[in-house]
Amino acid sequence: MSASPDSSTTPARNDFIRQIVREDLASGKHDAIRTRFPPEPNGYLHIGHAKAICLDFGLAQEFGGRCNLRLDDTNPAKEDPEYVRAIQDDVQWLGFEWNALRHASDYFEVFYLAAEKLIRQGDAYVDDLTADEVREYRGTLTEAGRPSPFRDRSVEENLDLFRRMRAGEFADGARTLRAKIDMASGNINLRDPALYRIKHVEHQNTGNAWPIYPMYDYAHSLSDAIEGITHSLCTLEFEDHRPLYDWCVEKVDLANSPELLAPLLAKGLPNEASRPRQIEFSRLNFNYLVMSKRKLLAMVNDGLVDGWDDPRMPTLQGIRRRGYTPGALRLMVDRVGISKQNSLLDISILEGALREDLDASAQRRMGVIDPLKVVITNLDEAHEESLTFPNHPKDESAGTRAVPFSRELWIEREDFEEVPPKGFKRLIPGGEVRLRGAGIFRCDEVIKDGERVVEIRGTLDPESRPGMAGADRKIKGTIHWVSARHAVPAEIRLYDRLFTVADPDNDEGGKSYRDYLNPESRRTVTGYVEPAAATATPESSFQFERTGYFVADRYDHTSQRPVFNRSVTLRDTWAAKA
Repeated sequence: MSASPDSSTTPARNDFIRQIVREDLASGKHDAIRTRFPPEPNGYLHIGHAKAICLDFGLAQEFGGRCNLRLDDTNPAKEDPEYVRAIQDDVQWLGFEWNALRHASDYFEVFYLAAEKLIRQGDAYVDDLTADEVREYRGTLTEAGRPSPFRDRSVEENLDLFRRMRAGEFADGARTLRAKIDMASGNINLRDPALYRIKHVEHQNTGNAWPIYPMYDYAHSLSDAIEGITHSLCTLEFEDHRPLYDWCVEKVDLANSPELLAPLLAKGLPNEASRPRQIEFSRLNFNYLVMSKRKLLAMVNDGLVDGWDDPRMPTLQGIRRRGYTPGALRLMVDRVGISKQNSLLDISILEGALREDLDASAQRRMGVIDPLKVVITNLDEAHEESLTFPNHPKDESAGTRAVPFSRELWIEREDFEEVPPKGFKRLIPGGEVRLRGAGIFRCDEVIKDGERVVEIRGTLDPESRPGMAGADRKIKGTIHWVSARHAVPAEIRLYDRLFTVADPDNDEGGKSYRDYLNPESRRTVTGYVEPAAATATPESSFQFERTGYFVADRYDHTSQRPVFNRSVTLRDTWAAKA
């Protein structure tokens, strides 16, 4: 598992959330902070969630507090244990451990008792309006809503109906439990929002025990209160929901209602009830991506990508398979920072963080993606030797490796030009180039099949070999290679951005995101790699010298059949296209 950043060596970060935490700790309002990461298990987490994970867990770690992982499993029709497993895997992959693993369903009995309390207080009622009628009565941004004709039911009638809802007497959608707040409020979220709806759906944790399920705002606020969360961090779209969040917390008042928390004792859960504070921050949005769960699901179901962990997908499972590292994501989150302003960030920020992380950590290997044969005619056909290469040019502790060298080599096809463009510094007919770590090679003969070059033949300057007097002779170009005799054929998947435009969600001109899918987002070729690359374990990242950063595929790679995914090019190849 990747290690989390060491707060003792990391410079103190400053943003409005950390300032609030520091003030709360300094004032004695809290003796320790408690946060939570509360995803709904209705899909795979994506890059946007990485910011929330790093903030929720990182903040708790930074200030000596604790963070829970809580699965908001209140909508069982859309949730799946597969997503639960993936969420836990993603959090741990990013380098974090939760204080406790909780589920909203752990608190269903508490939610129910709290709802009865609201009814007894006159703060909630059972409504018979249909969903369409509720929308009609709610009003608009410029018109106040109208009270439901069922709003003034007696406490006794509401309790009776709600208990019968709980007993499963009514059909889906027949009734809802609604908060009684203010149908004229300028905040539509406060116009008697639903707290419970009827759904006869089996739940992954509670089975068929509950025919009614709490709504998100209600369950989320009370879950935070139950767990003693001090700072409830969420994205800006929940800012208008904060008054409802506070209303639920204050009206139920769990901290002073021990009778409501009795079900926790039966489950062996601690009573940590408190009054949390919701704080909003901006979402993480990148161009050249689509992060709508609905659209991602459609791409998976329609075969536009190869599943949720397709390396072109923005899911954490996908970018992990692409070769993104926890360190790169944490670096990206630090650079983006925390603000109250939503914005569309350039994907180059994410790609740049990966390049920086891999430049420091990824060992170097040689691999040829589009091979062209080179024959060194002044070496014996049986010639074979072992050259020593550093595993990392900036890190001596990474050690060295032996790279086999022989008479026949593979080089990149783009490293040879019969008619070179201006400024070309690699191999040309009659020209010389340095073979990385092996010496200077001169092209004497070009062999073609029709118009296609199939082989280069030439000589290696013996005085330019490693350790010889001419090894430092000035030469303009240096190219990489692999020994043809020792090279291992590898499947190399060349991944690129999934969309051709920066804003694929722009529906102007009647087009949809599907119209902007990049046909070159994945190309698969057969190349050759040196033996030390082929024997790598899955998820090992390398810089293929002069080519890019690659990772041994998480699932398909073996030493007998190597499979490498391109994580990112050495330089931003899209900048010139802009």
